Amino acid sequence: MAEFKLNMKPRSVKRINTKYRRIRTMIPVPDSLSIFRILDKYESRSMHGQLPVVWDRAEDFQVFDKYGNSWIDFTSTIFVTNSGHANPRVLKYLKKQINQKLIHTYTFAHEVRAKFLKKLIDITPSFCEKAFLLSAGTEATECAVKLMRLYGQSVHPGKVGIVSFKGSMHGRTMGAEMLRGDPKSSEWIGYQDPNIYHLPFPYPWIKPSGASSYDWGKHFQKDIEGLKKQGVDFKNICGVMIESYQGWGAILYPRDYIKALAAFVKKNKILITFDEIQGGFGRTGKMFVYQHYGVEPDLLCLGKALSNGLPLSAVVGRQKIMDLPGFGSMSSTHSANPLCCAAGLANLEELEAGNLIEESERKGRVLHKRLNEMKERFPDRISWILGKGLLAGVLIKDSKGNPDGVFASHVCERAMEKGLLLVHTGRESIKIGPALTIPDDALLEGLDVLEESIEEVAQKK
Repeated sequence: MAEFKLNMKPRSVKRINTKYRRIRTMIPVPDSLSIFRILDKYESRSMHGQLPVVWDRAEDFQVFDKYGNSWIDFTSTIFVTNSGHANPRVLKYLKKQINQKLIHTYTFAHEVRAKFLKKLIDITPSFCEKAFLLSAGTEATECAVKLMRLYGQSVHPGKVGIVSFKGSMHGRTMGAEMLRGDPKSSEWIGYQDPNIYHLPFPYPWIKPSGASSYDWGKHFQKDIEGLKKQGVDFKNICGVMIESYQGWGAILYPRDYIKALAAFVKKNKILITFDEIQGGFGRTGKMFVYQHYGVEPDLLCLGKALSNGLPLSAVVGRQKIMDLPGFGSMSSTHSANPLCCAAGLANLEELEAGNLIEESERKGRVLHKRLNEMKERFPDRISWILGKGLLAGVLIKDSKGNPDGVFASHVCERAMEKGLLLVHTGRESIKIGPALTIPDDALLEGLDVLEESIEEVAQKK
């Protein structure tokens, strides 16, 4: 299989000057290469691999470098800035907090923390009664694992098993990697937790081609029987961890599959946790992705768009579960940092004031209509259009119908040269997730660029 390597050699590209895009230089910008050389020399390569753009500032749905170029941003920095880059309300609250000269408190109380927590619980569904604040999404995952196991042990000592789905992404820390169900990605750990079990992900292409319907509830029962044959005792399962959609391709679960799962966990006194770190706060046209499934969980893992740009994550859920740890037994150095809480409070207020969740649902119809038209135009290249709201995954195939990550990467690179930033996954998917604040005409302009890029790469091939 061919490999793709980002082209770091400056090359002449078409000059662009539209309402929302500007390309004035060679790409990558020759003067920016010294910055990449410094990063290559001093930074672990694990941080590298993004499109070669050196960001200087980002405002709302646009990214600017200091060389005169600007891009429409379809990444929201991996679905973080739902309320727009440098949101004015968020900046105002941050400046106020900085001027107050209260930057860090560890777990000592401060007023903005109380205001943010109250707002977070007020804006989330009724089962969310308490929250625990952290810095990163993977911390939230680890916290949820601990809470589920504490709950299980309160029922009986051996109830510590957790079920997750193969291929899901829950973070980079040890427990999160084990939940992923990918032996290769977690082989660095040296062992696998014997009490973590994995179900196969119910991909939409499992449904037979041409079938008008498929019994996803029955499919779930088949998956559960598979665990049973492995010797799993469901009385010892304390929780199920679900990435609300599988991140790499924006792939939601079949609704009937999740409803069958919810019935199963209720019957077996198992907690259900949705990892909403990548999908929460309006990204899919609802406050949370799980709301598309018609079920009610016990815990939610939150992050990314929670603060619209600062390191803040949370676990929220039922009080009886959230209060299982004793006083002082669960904390993090930067938990409830005043700056992060100020940004989080402003962001939640902005989601409401800007009607952004409803806007995501409306603009999502525009996005998916246009993407499906592209699929009809390029049937030999686009295999699936997935996602909801202002979240989309465009899955790319080759002439034989096989996943084609190289083509997808070339499309992302070509779009960058034309003033559009897409989520470059490195595999057969192109992910799209602009700020929920993006104007309709900017959204459509970006989609024009995507279509042009697919066409140009296809012609070149």
